[in-house]
Amino acid sequence: MRICVFLSAADLDDRYTRPAREFAELLGKGGHTLVWGGSDVGLMKVVADGVEKAGGRLCGVSVDFLAAKARAGVDEMVVARDLAERKRLLLEKSDAVVIMVGGTGTLDEATEILELKKHGHTDKPVVLLNTAGFYDGLKEQFRRMEDEGFLPRPLTDLLFFAQEPVGALAYLEESQGIV
Repeated sequence: MRICVFLSAADLDDRYTRPAREFAELLGKGGHTLVWGGSDVGLMKVVADGVEKAGGRLCGVSVDFLAAKARAGVDEMVVARDLAERKRLLLEKSDAVVIMVGGTGTLDEATEILELKKHGHTDKPVVLLNTAGFYDGLKEQFRRMEDEGFLPRPLTDLLFFAQEPVGALAYLEESQGIV
């Protein structure tokens, strides 16, 4: 499976890097391909290192203004003209999406895939990996959107909330018929 991971390029502490490494190892050992922003810094590097070390493949999608931070020696690297093209390519090249901890860029990518799912433009499984309760507030906001009628589909149709990396990958593999 080609799994797109939206995540931060920031250097973060162990409560975020440990689960990221664990997910990366599971992804690589499962023979999957990481599709990610292509960066070789911060949490993006942690995940790419882990996938590569565990035997997985790497497909990066960078963007012109970040190309200097792109990881060298990957299986595939594409450099998009702008962020809109980058998001489109990340989704085109993947079978599923995992949203890990991140800032505004990660949130932008996450809401784009959820909006596409909401309107039936994709049926890719989406997992929000809620490491260390990072997305508790967002989860509450999504539930409020659902409860108050802002979502035309049940929240469970749009995404799966996972607390641990093993649950995230298990959900994706099950959704794709991989056991």
